[in-house]
Amino acid sequence: MKKKQLALFASGTGSNAVNFIHYFAQSELAEIALVLSNKADAPVLEKAAALGVPTVIISNAQAANGVYMVELMQKYGIDFIVLAGYLRFIPSELIAAFKGKMVNIHPSLLPKYGGPGMYGSKVHQAVVANKEKESGITIHYVNEEYDKGTIIYQKKTTVGAGESAATLAEKIHHLEHEHYPKVVEGLLTNI
Repeated sequence: MKKKQLALFASGTGSNAVNFIHYFAQSELAEIALVLSNKADAPVLEKAAALGVPTVIISNAQAANGVYMVELMQKYGIDFIVLAGYLRFIPSELIAAFKGKMVNIHPSLLPKYGGPGMYGSKVHQAVVANKEKESGITIHYVNEEYDKGTIIYQKKTTVGAGESAATLAEKIHHLEHEHYPKVVEGLLTNI
């Protein structure tokens, strides 16, 4: 059986991308075919290259060009796309080409704290400022609106009385690393 080819899209440090690379390193189901970033200086690129995964750097103009993005994914034989801290809007042509085969993770319990501008520490700061009792992660399919795709999986954690955005971020990262690759692996068995 041919392994499914995964593309990881990331714009930052790449802790989720590195976690995926390690998780699928011995998998018979799938392998990480490439890590794509719209930032040439993103630490994720160096980390992926050090782990032997091909990297692709694109400009923001290329990221917005749906035809280009579809052709790029076809060039690498990509079967499934995982967004792992990728901070660009996905063009409609790519969404259509990978309907049901492109997922994102968000560091809150959507629909709360989602949408444009809500990412990373901004989410955790808002959760703490609003004195929420719980937060968590949401894994969802990508559609034409930020954080509005069909929810696949959510996992909750408590927000303590003295919780800071930084300590909440640590809890959320732990949930992301534990659950995101497993959920994607489950999805891959059905495509």
